[in-house]
Amino acid sequence: MDIYPAIDILDGRCVRLAQGDYQQETIYNPSPLAQAVVFEELGADCLHIVDLDAAKTGQLKNLAVIEAICAQTKLYIQVGGGVRSKQAAQRLTDVGVDRVVVGTAAIENPDLVVELAAGMSVALGLDVRSGKVSTHGWQQTTAVGFIQLLRDFEEVPLDAVIITDIAQDGMLSGPNLLLYRTALETTGLPVIASGGVGTLAHLHQLADLKLDSTTTDTVSLSGVIVGKALYEGKVELQQALKLSK
Repeated sequence: MDIYPAIDILDGRCVRLAQGDYQQETIYNPSPLAQAVVFEELGADCLHIVDLDAAKTGQLKNLAVIEAICAQTKLYIQVGGGVRSKQAAQRLTDVGVDRVVVGTAAIENPDLVVELAAGMSVALGLDVRSGKVSTHGWQQTTAVGFIQLLRDFEEVPLDAVIITDIAQDGMLSGPNLLLYRTALETTGLPVIASGGVGTLAHLHQLADLKLDSTTTDTVSLSGVIVGKALYEGKVELQQALKLSK
């Protein structure tokens, strides 16, 4: 299970939001690049970045910051937020992003997801509130269930699906294990969990979440994204990374 430290960028700063609320912003580092370097020095191999401005508006406002992180670290970097066109995805890969995360487009333009997945590394990002998928930086909740969307993209050559439980995100109160178990039961895509991690014990719960099968290998989570718990000192990154060894 890979551990992805998270950097959310808003107005060029490293922040965290509570439950996706842009009015509940905490600034943890004025320099996302400096924060990425810290994570790398602590042993991280990969990094999850969200351009919060782009998630809301569709404009890649923080592209220069993302480019600097790609250029000045050796981290495997996946980026989501505002990837709603081929041009946006290409701009990210052109500056060194390893994997683009597509969320809103999966609802509004599913053919785009298919097209992107044919030519680059793509993860499907599903932000879930009460079983339904939210879009535009969690500002709009659709009538589409996440289970249906997982099934719709089952045959698309995606790298992974990232599932965020909005209600748990930034709360540190524990992950929604039922949500991730349901995802593992529904799709054959690698599943990355996001939202709710507040202790090392929570990470162990996610690592222990496995489905036994008589026909295939044991199915477990591919990775987990950890944000606020790292910034608040609730989880030490070096301890968390032992779960990925």
